[in-house]
Amino acid sequence: MRTGGAAAPPLWRKRAGGRYMRQKAAQFSVGAAGYSALEIAVRGHTHWTMAVLGGLCLCALCVIARSFSHRSIVFQAALGAAFITAAEFATGVVVNLWLGWNVWDYTKEAGDILGQICPLFTFYWFCLCCGVFGALRLARRHLAGRVNT
Repeated sequence: MRTGGAAAPPLWRKRAGGRYMRQKAAQFSVGAAGYSALEIAVRGHTHWTMAVLGGLCLCALCVIARSFSHRSIVFQAALGAAFITAAEFATGVVVNLWLGWNVWDYTKEAGDILGQICPLFTFYWFCLCCGVFGALRLARRHLAGRVNT
């Protein structure tokens, strides 16, 4: 804790600037649209809650990519898959079990937990995260090259 002088502003205040908020809004929008498109391509339909979850998950994956940029893509993908699986479980409990909207049901999958998550989809999230973290790494390198020239 500081002694004397003005206290440091809270972290949310430091980051509430326009550029940071635009970046997070763009990440959320890409995640929401991207996951919705993926789900429509695979399942033929989606639900608005999946767009919200997709947006939140991409924002979290971007934090993982920045925080663990020194680690391998496989390590990042494992963290990302764990985050997505936990977020999917929390969302599923609210959306499917409490509200009864029946957006998805994994009860027929091996190793399911309450029909909300299963090992197979955790593996799918891991594979998807490998691609996402690879793309984020390429984008970071590309942007770094543009700044240095």
